[in-house]
Amino acid sequence: MIAIRHIRSHPVCNAQEIQTTIQSLSHEGRLASEKTFLHHRKITVYGHSVHAAEVSLAIANSLPFTFDTNSLVRGALLHDYFLYHRNESVKTYVTHGYRHPLVAAKNAEEDYGINDIEENIITRHMFPLTPIPPKCKEAWVVCIADKYCATMEFLPAKSTRRHLSNGHSCS
Repeated sequence: MIAIRHIRSHPVCNAQEIQTTIQSLSHEGRLASEKTFLHHRKITVYGHSVHAAEVSLAIANSLPFTFDTNSLVRGALLHDYFLYHRNESVKTYVTHGYRHPLVAAKNAEEDYGINDIEENIITRHMFPLTPIPPKCKEAWVVCIADKYCATMEFLPAKSTRRHLSNGHSCS
């Protein structure tokens, strides 16, 4: 298992690649609107997605495999592209975990014309809550990074600050 400390020390937490992709997605679609939706505690969907992209790139660059990094970053940035307030109603809140990957994939396809890897990242990132596992290595990386990021975002602020200040994240 890769130690998070090793991920942080890896030289390729490529902020420039992520920022270039963010700029492209912001011009083509509704990525910036994610800043208006809260996701985990006080973290916006946008902030969570950027964090997931950073951690995904760090994990990928720490592994001895070749990845489609463009699809990895785009998929990570769009994995929660559901574009609604998940706490609007009890029904939405209860079903969100199960249905938002398909909503996000539909929105991403409409706005960006996603490829097969990006589609797999978006639709399978909630495994094992959703029962079908990822089928490509990029989707597995984002699935794992998403769990890590969500955990860090849910921890109490003092605990998260202590954890992040010890060098356990790319953000």
